[in-house]
Formats: sequence, C-alpha cells, structure tokens
Amino acid sequence: MSTMMTEAPTTGRAPARAWAALAVLMLPVLLVSVDNTVLSFAIPEISRALSPTAAQQLWIIDAYPLVLAGLLVSMGSLGDRIGRRRMLLIGSAGFALVSVAAAFAPTAELLIAARAGLGFFGAMLMPSTLSLLRSIFMDREQRRLAIAIWASGFAAGSALGPIVGGILLLHFPWGSVFLLAVPVLIPIFILVPLLVRESRDPAPGPVDPVSILLSLAAMAPVVFAIKEFATEGLTPLAIGTFVIGVVSGWLFVRRQLRRPVPMLDVRLFTKGSFGGAVAVNLFSVIALVGFLYFVSQHLQLIVGLDPVEAGLALVPGLVVMIIAGLGVVPIARRVRPRILVPTALSISAAGYVVLGLGSSDGGLVAPIIAFVLLGLGIGAAETVSNELILSSAPANKAGAASAVSETAYELGAVLGTAILGSIITAHYRANIVLSDALTATQAHDARETLAGAVNVAETLPPTDAAALLASASHAFDGGVVVTSMIAVGLMLAAALVAAITLRNPTAPVEHD
Repeated sequence: MSTMMTEAPTTGRAPARAWAALAVLMLPVLLVSVDNTVLSFAIPEISRALSPTAAQQLWIIDAYPLVLAGLLVSMGSLGDRIGRRRMLLIGSAGFALVSVAAAFAPTAELLIAARAGLGFFGAMLMPSTLSLLRSIFMDREQRRLAIAIWASGFAAGSALGPIVGGILLLHFPWGSVFLLAVPVLIPIFILVPLLVRESRDPAPGPVDPVSILLSLAAMAPVVFAIKEFATEGLTPLAIGTFVIGVVSGWLFVRRQLRRPVPMLDVRLFTKGSFGGAVAVNLFSVIALVGFLYFVSQHLQLIVGLDPVEAGLALVPGLVVMIIAGLGVVPIARRVRPRILVPTALSISAAGYVVLGLGSSDGGLVAPIIAFVLLGLGIGAAETVSNELILSSAPANKAGAASAVSETAYELGAVLGTAILGSIITAHYRANIVLSDALTATQAHDARETLAGAVNVAETLPPTDAAALLASASHAFDGGVVVTSMIAVGLMLAAALVAAITLRNPTAPVEHD
C-alpha cells in the first residue's frame, strides 16, 4: 500500500511521531554540515600525506560544496518530482559509498574527485530534509521550532566538524574523517521508511536538463575566477571564467522566467523576506566557514595545539551557537526580523573585530571569544532566515525553496574559503620572508602554505627552523587581521540588507 503523502493537513499540531522523524532527519543534516568543515583540521595531515599544492589544498576543501551548491536547486526540484523521501535514501546510499572511496584516495587529484562525488550525492540530502519538514509540521509555531532545531544542527555541525576531525585524527589516519559517514547513514535506511511519509509535488513540471547545466555553469566559473584572481591576479583566465559564469546565470534566470513551470521560480526573489533571508544565509556561512578555515590552522600550526585541543577550543562557540538558534524562537514571536536579524549579524561582526585585534598575540583568548560572538549572531540569524524562506514559498514547491536556502549555505561555504582563504593565501605569500639557505624546493613548499612552511621547518637546523616559523606565523596572522576586517564589512553589509528587506510575512504562501 502506498504511503505517498502529497500534502498534509494545513492545520493541527504534529504528533510525537513527527518529532521522532525530525530526529532522524537531523542525521544527514549533521553529516553534510560536518563534511563542510571537518577537513579544516585534517588539512595539515593531508598535506603531509599527499603533498597538495596551495591550489589543490583549496580545491580539496571546495570541490565538495561547489558541486553541492551547483546541484542543490536541480536536486531539490527533482525531489519535488520523484519524492523527497526517495531522493533522501538515494543520496544517503551514494554518499556512503563515495565516502569510503575518499577515505582511501592515494593522490590529491583523486581526493578532489571523491569530494566532488560527495557533493553530487550531498545535493540530494539537504533539500529533502528541509522540505520534508514543511509537510511534517503544518503548524507555524511548531514548524518554526523544527526549523530552529534544523538550522542549529546545520550550524552546529559546521562547528562540530573540526572537533570531530580532531578526535579522529588523534587516533586514526586522515581518511577516518570520511569513514565517519558510514555509521551515521546506516540508521537512515532503517528509520526513514518507518517514520517519514513520502512527499512530492502533485503536479511537477518536466525535467529541464538545460537549466541544470546552466545552474552549474553559473556557479563553477565564478568561484574559479575568484580563486584565480586571489592567487594569480587579474588574469585573462580569471576575467573569462567570471564572464562565463555571469552570462550563464543570466541565461538561467531568463529561462526560468520564460518557462511555464520553471525549475526554480526566480520571482520568489522579488519578495523581500525571501531574497533578504537568502542573502543572510549566504553572508553568515561565508563568515563561519572562512573563520574555521584559518583559525583551525592558527590553533594547530601557530599556537601548537593538537587536533583535539584545537577542536575543544571551539566548544564554547559551538554551545552558544546551538543555544542562540533555539533561544531565538520565542524572541522571534515578539521582535520583527528586520530588527532581530541585523542585531544578530552585528554581534557576529564584533566577533571578527575581536579576532582581528587579538590574533597577533598568538594566544587562545581572541579566537575563543571571537567564535562565541560569531556563533551567537549566526545561530540566531539563520533560524529566523530559514523560517522566512520556507514560509515564503508555496508548499508544493518546498523542495525547490529549500534548495535555494541550501544553495546559499553551500555557496557561502565555497566563498568562505575561496574569498577569505584566498586572501589569506595571497597575503601569506606576499609577506613571508625566506632564507637564501633554503633549496628551491624548500622555498616553494614554504611559500605555498603555512602547513608547507611547518613541514620544511622540521627538516632544518633549530635556528633556521625558528626563523622560518616566525616569519610564516607573522605572515599568516597578518593575513588573518586583513581578512577579519573584510569579514566585518561582509557581516555589516548583510545586516544592512536584512534591515532593508526582511519583513514578517503574515502567513505562509500556500498557492500553486
């Protein structure tokens, strides 16, 4: 007997079974978000094992969220068509298999390919989880709490990644951070069919391969152009790929506006609450993932903490992020989003100010306080913004709307390392001072990345090693200061956008 549910009743409070279903749906949420940042702490070990270049090191991190971001809208729309629960189960199976391949990748190139494969299957997971919440929780207040738990889980997973990675790397090789996916995904195959009913769009549009290709062609070239510009300057390749991405994005939007049943209803962005909330997600994740990218290296390679100690240093911020995400729910009933969200983002900006002013002392206090402030602001802002996104879209297009929210998350994850990470890399290369006593190979490795400089220092006499480490630390932390000030500007820009665009929708939009 079919268990398909096209739409649940529009009123009534969810039973206990719904909350059990939410707990199961949190497993892929935590997994995908952990995967966004778990490699931040594994990068030093991967650098020693696979010897990637600086560009390869960034692509090892970025291949996953880049592919994921490019396919989220397509997979969200496909889930609306074939069934969101079915899409979740297919994605879980593929994600587990590719995770095993990534764990045993023998070269940097194969690891990048595996990370891209994880992005492909990860794109099936996230829109399914958020859109299923729309069909499970029809009461607005209950749905707001469920989304708060979902958003807190996603944000907490991003912060939990370095902690989990640190614990695993203390006892196991770097491949263990990928094998973590297997035991997490197994319960999904057992519990999702028991607790989660199928949900889909009762009148889906046709599959649109051209739109899928255009969405990918809009994402990848732009991110590549950012990387090329940060590392090589304003080259013809950077300009050309950027133009290709912008033109592809324009063609994608034009095609959606002309199709009777678009893959993504871009008119949703004309609603201030929808477009503004998407922008909040984007800027918040840029700030969060960029922070974790370079602070994880600072704590391990400059402060000298082992992976577990470095991960535990972030626990206070993680706890605050979860508390903020849940605690903002009752506040959101009384305070308008256009006041609440800009206030939260301003707190996050203050976190980057603390990091920029205090990172040069090489201690722990500034990163810990900075992450607490960052977590407080982002945890609150993302709960409110996600609820606005889901409530602004028609129920039968929940998958596509959820995918837009997730695209903002994952594009933010890409840009967090592509923009902030590349700025630090450029500053590091321009300011590190190398001894003439180094060989050409040693000088190249030391100039490429901070991890490369640490590796080279281990082969040098004590005096030369100390000089190299001091220069590398100074160059890297100088980049942290510059990047922190840029991040402050990004967060304040997001606060301004939120203050202008966010409004309280009177009710979820439920029309076709």
